[in-house]
Order: sequence, then C-alpha cells, then structure tokens
Amino acid sequence: MKKRGFGAGRWNGFGGKVHEEETIEEAAKRELEEEAGIIPELLERRGTLYFTFEDDPDELEVALFSAKEFVGEPRESEEMRPQWFGVDEIPFSQMWPDDIHWFPLFLSGKNFRGQFHFKDQNTILNYKIDVIS
Repeated sequence: MKKRGFGAGRWNGFGGKVHEEETIEEAAKRELEEEAGIIPELLERRGTLYFTFEDDPDELEVALFSAKEFVGEPRESEEMRPQWFGVDEIPFSQMWPDDIHWFPLFLSGKNFRGQFHFKDQNTILNYKIDVIS
C-alpha cells in the first residue's frame, strides 16, 4: 500500500526515481530495500510501461522487474506497507486502473511493453500492450 506521494492510497509496486549515478536495475534494488527492507537475489527485467496524462505533456517510463528470491523480511516503511496476496485475491479495484491489463501477463511470466494514456488518475482513454518474445 502506497502511503504517500504519487499513487498514495493504492496497492502498488515498489520503485521510484533513478538517481543520476545508478542504473535502472540499481535503482529498483535500492527502492525495494528502502521501501520494504528486502534485497532481491536476482532481478529480471520483465517489461516497460509508458504513461501519459491528458493534461501533462511529460511521459512516465516505468521499468518492471521480478524477483523470486530475496534476503530479509518485508517490513513497513514510511512510504509503503507491503502485503502478500494470492493470485485470485489481487485487489485490482484498489490499484491503478492499468494494472488489471498488464499484471496478469506479468504473473504468467510474459515479457511485454505497454502504453497507457489517462484522462485523469482513474480513467484510461486508450492503451496498447505488446508481448515480447
């Protein structure tokens, strides 16, 4: 559960901005440790999502990683409250509206690229997802 900032009040993945001196993968590892107190053994790049909003000219690029093993126990931080969900219990109604479109691909092990254009934070105007071999 995202507790503050962009997306607060929604179940969301861990992550954040990439610092100037680090790679995207290094940033993903750092954010996971900062937000949940765990260190992934191996991150696998699974996809990229691009987001645009009707009233904002900037495009957000989000890299998606998976990790099957990690060191540490998940813990709550100032920014996130981690919680595990069974695959059939994922609370899509309390997540970003795009998640229901790509998260099943992620869970099935597929790699993909997607583009989502939002009217506002709750309304998708259009989207496209391509599975990558």
